[in-house]
Amino acid sequence: MPTIACDKEALYKALGRNYTTQEFDELCFKFGIELDEDTTNDPERDPAERPALKIEIAANRYDMLCMEGIAQALNVFNRRMDPPQYKLLPATTSLKISPETADVRPYCASAILRGVKFDPIRYQSFIALQDKLHSNLCRQRSLVAIGTHDLSKVEGPFTYEALKPEEINFVPLNQTRSINGTELLDFYKDSKHLSRYLHLVADSPRYPVILDSKRRICSLPPIINSDFSKISVDTRDVLIECTATDKTKLDIVMNMMAVMFTCYCDEPFTIEPVEVVSEHNNCSRMTPNLKPVRFEAETDYLNQCCGISLPREEVCNLLSRMLLQAQPDPSDEKIILVDVPCTRADILHQCDIMEDLGISYGYDNLKHTYPDQSVTYGKPLEVNRLSDIVRHEAALAGWSEVLPFILCSHDENYAWLRKTDDSRAIQLANPKTLEFQVVRSSLLPGILKTTRENRTHALPIKIFEVSDVAFIDETQERMTRNERHFCAIQAGLTSGFEQIHGLLDRVMLMLNEKRIFNPKDSDSSGYWIVPDDDATFFPGRCAAVYYRKDPGTAGVRVGTFGVIHPLVLEKFELSIAASAIELDLTLWV
Repeated sequence: MPTIACDKEALYKALGRNYTTQEFDELCFKFGIELDEDTTNDPERDPAERPALKIEIAANRYDMLCMEGIAQALNVFNRRMDPPQYKLLPATTSLKISPETADVRPYCASAILRGVKFDPIRYQSFIALQDKLHSNLCRQRSLVAIGTHDLSKVEGPFTYEALKPEEINFVPLNQTRSINGTELLDFYKDSKHLSRYLHLVADSPRYPVILDSKRRICSLPPIINSDFSKISVDTRDVLIECTATDKTKLDIVMNMMAVMFTCYCDEPFTIEPVEVVSEHNNCSRMTPNLKPVRFEAETDYLNQCCGISLPREEVCNLLSRMLLQAQPDPSDEKIILVDVPCTRADILHQCDIMEDLGISYGYDNLKHTYPDQSVTYGKPLEVNRLSDIVRHEAALAGWSEVLPFILCSHDENYAWLRKTDDSRAIQLANPKTLEFQVVRSSLLPGILKTTRENRTHALPIKIFEVSDVAFIDETQERMTRNERHFCAIQAGLTSGFEQIHGLLDRVMLMLNEKRIFNPKDSDSSGYWIVPDDDATFFPGRCAAVYYRKDPGTAGVRVGTFGVIHPLVLEKFELSIAASAIELDLTLWV
């Protein structure tokens, strides 16, 4: 949870009144943040240092990472001001992205604040916001890097390019001599502040740079800005540029940097956009994008979750205290249309809107109620109860349970099993190692790896696992779904196919499912097996398992078992024979 240090006098001035520590603590509590410390009476505080309020905020409230954002949110909450309406001025300059940046940091955005009135406290807050965003949302500049420049010292239009180190010469921030890109890493390797970012460009043949129309380097993201364009308390027009490897995070960071200090502009809440032109994909856009995002929220859902019963108009009125513009849907009396401003990137679902409604209504105002039934009984989920039955029977049959990692490499999930990529596996965007690239869509790789690590033990090796696999499923709200699978393997001097077949029959017997020997002549419920040709298994030594849940319905394939193909065993470094089975237990839930 980030802790923001705000100048006490400046914050109270922005809030329009002085609070006692207890009063401000209560206000923070009502809003859902926490006053961590008031340094007024701190004996360790330097007398020359102004008293500060250290406020702990939610990690996803990026709009409250500075004093200005906290003051704005509390003022709207106290109805001292209406939610601000941000306005874009006509664009006067542009920023062109060169194709070479695609291999380094492919995304860029920019904006201009005109007529900003800084003072020492506001200036420090502006710099602190950048540091908080860098360490929070930007993941130590790996996702997004922010640069700010005095617009009076640079000339547009600007370009974002990737240059070879030997082509780069500039005077870094707070330095007096020019350095070449080839000496950049050595120059800052002992810097306590900047050395942590050097690895982001260390292995790149080109370094990203922002240049003005005179080909002067304004910044070398994500490391450092140029000294000639640095901002100060006297800066009036500020150029903000952000480079990124993640476009979604880029837009969020750009919006936060652009709007938080517009209250100090000559015309409050105005921003001059910059036209960003991407040469490599022949498109352009205006940044920042301040258009609100519209959500639909169900009135009954909001009321039920909060334990209240308010008309739509009152709900809309309360949401306005949380910076949300809401109005009843004219076409549906049960729906509220909520326009979420660009500063509220934490709103992702109507449950987030429900949380804001509860805060605005006041948790202390909610009635204390008891459950309708005085006694309740817990019970396991059906899928977990089923899993325990299967585990119990497999253990009694002589198999030992294992619990491998849920992540595996892409090759282990597909190529090593002699399967083609069906694009159903969930891939990690930034895997730390090659061993953890995807969420497994089969339990078999983990079982085989466990067998490999225990191949020196006494044979045969008989192990099983009952756990979840995951798939991409765009029909689900979360875009993924889980399935509970059962997988078992026997490895030894012989394949043990009959042992695997026997385990299948035993598990089905305990699930009270009868074996159907001729499914064409029977429409009763039960399971049957048919020969199959699966590349993971040896030809002619593989069978598919089908299951009919309701009499008269078509059978559904629920699993496969057989003798594992030698090429699969070779990939997993196994020189012994093995048979395996994998079943989808979903239909029994």
